Amino acid sequence: MTKFSMLALALGALTCGPITAHAADQAIPPKPAAATGKTTETKATETKASETTTKPGATKADAAPTSSAPIHKVSTETVDAYVKATFGKAPEEWQQRIVPDDTMKACNKFRNEVPTDVAEAIMQREIKKVAFPADGKLLGDWKAGAKIANNGRGGQFSDKADTVNGGNCYACHQMAPSEVSFGTLGPSLTHYGRDRNYTDAEIKQAYTKIYNSQAVVPCSNMPRFGTNGFLTEQQIKDVMAFLFDPESPVNK
Repeated sequence: MTKFSMLALALGALTCGPITAHAADQAIPPKPAAATGKTTETKATETKASETTTKPGATKADAAPTSSAPIHKVSTETVDAYVKATFGKAPEEWQQRIVPDDTMKACNKFRNEVPTDVAEAIMQREIKKVAFPADGKLLGDWKAGAKIANNGRGGQFSDKADTVNGGNCYACHQMAPSEVSFGTLGPSLTHYGRDRNYTDAEIKQAYTKIYNSQAVVPCSNMPRFGTNGFLTEQQIKDVMAFLFDPESPVNK
């Protein structure tokens, strides 16, 4: 995962649908107690036994903290100062990348669980930042798109000036069913176009999501590739073809 992508994730899946689709961007929740083969009652009993068992020679100070123990909160100023320090003597352009915009401020404030009215405000603001191709064509070359999706370079301090940015999609998604190693932060994209019947509406929705994820899923973990100028219009078209071309390995 590139440093830029990691930053975008820190400050900020290709599922469709507003607001409710946010769940697809989130990590898989832990299995409920019943799924582990232990009932809630059993777990409660085990927990109580653990709390009441004291090792020989243990003192009060050895005891695990209770709910009454003080919670040490880290101030926002401390966190901001630490993040800025990680960029050290980076150029001003890089320094500006860690300054959250209004959307990121809202997501940070509500820890990505924004109220409905805030979510709607985010989408209304971000959709205005989406630029669709003047020629009306949203699909490019899927073979070129495959290279972009599997390219994790770009946006790193160590990159040369002529480095071509990649989408780094593989870091978060499974793309082709034949893949044996892939990221799981986002949902699987296998059969993405086929499952959506390659419709124009789904293609436009996916283009919007790649260009500016916040316009579709408020507080999405996915970077805003187009709005932030990380991928070019042609690169986004090619990635779109990788997702929607029937001949793409994604749809095999």
